[in-house]
Amino acid sequence: MGNLIKVLTRDIDNNAGNFFLDFENAQPSQSETEVWEKVNQVLTEAKVILDDLQTYKGAGEEIRQAIQNPNVEGVQEKAWAAVVPLVAKLKTFYEFSQKLESSLHCLLDILTSADSTPTQHLEQKQALARQFAHILHFTLRFDELKMTNPAIQNDFSYYRRTISRMRINNVSSDSGSEVNNELANRMSLFYASATPMLKTLSDATSKFVSDNPEVPIENTTVCLSTMACVCKVMLETPEYRSRFASEETVLFCLRVMVGVIILYDHVHPAGAFVKTSNIDMKGCIKVLKEQPPSSVEGLLNALRYTTKHLNDETTSKQIKNMLQAN
Repeated sequence: MGNLIKVLTRDIDNNAGNFFLDFENAQPSQSETEVWEKVNQVLTEAKVILDDLQTYKGAGEEIRQAIQNPNVEGVQEKAWAAVVPLVAKLKTFYEFSQKLESSLHCLLDILTSADSTPTQHLEQKQALARQFAHILHFTLRFDELKMTNPAIQNDFSYYRRTISRMRINNVSSDSGSEVNNELANRMSLFYASATPMLKTLSDATSKFVSDNPEVPIENTTVCLSTMACVCKVMLETPEYRSRFASEETVLFCLRVMVGVIILYDHVHPAGAFVKTSNIDMKGCIKVLKEQPPSSVEGLLNALRYTTKHLNDETTSKQIKNMLQAN
């Protein structure tokens, strides 16, 4: 457990060559392999999901034309043909959020179990801690992309309106992949959130705590706060930061730090911003603000708008001021 303790106590010496939490190279031990392989399948799909979301262009022009020409059948058909495959993608994204939730539960089961402290779990099960970090990284990246793409909600709204009209007129949609009403309602709720994946993870973490009353809530909150601390120390300590093989790892660490802060704020009864919090919020915000603004604005917004306790009276004015939008 030495490496992690060194980091948490800033005991940096010549023996600290291996990272406390190796986000770049940690590999599973035999005891981790079964869960690791299960979660790895989901993380492999996560890359495809991000690529699909990044290239999601929407059917804005076709929809505009259809609204302007309500009685021209060819224009209506063209819009419908453009929207149906896009909604199939949105359905895949939504269904993936449920797989992500299931993976998070698998990892929390192990990282919060009573046989070791949360710190020992993170130190000894680095490959699983790395996967947890990858889930958080994916979540924040997905939400950043979704936030800047209004086409997603526009396409889905148009799809629902058109399906509704077809049902009224007894017209078959012939799409073969029609989203039924119950699923459409769940998808609507999912995409209505500014940060749908983060909301899924926050709800899943809260549910994990309430579904497992035999696991002390501290096991979960300390696991989250320790990860936030580790990321912060890694980012603000040149001796550690210089060991990253890729500059991308810096952004990865920032996303993970923000992700665990948000989960902690949703799960801990008093939240992340209160003075007694196990997370050094001022230090974390300071680290964020030291990065190029273009790379962290989305993360600062996530702290501003998706945390639960930021606007509580127990949050210091200094923290509120640090997070005020310019």
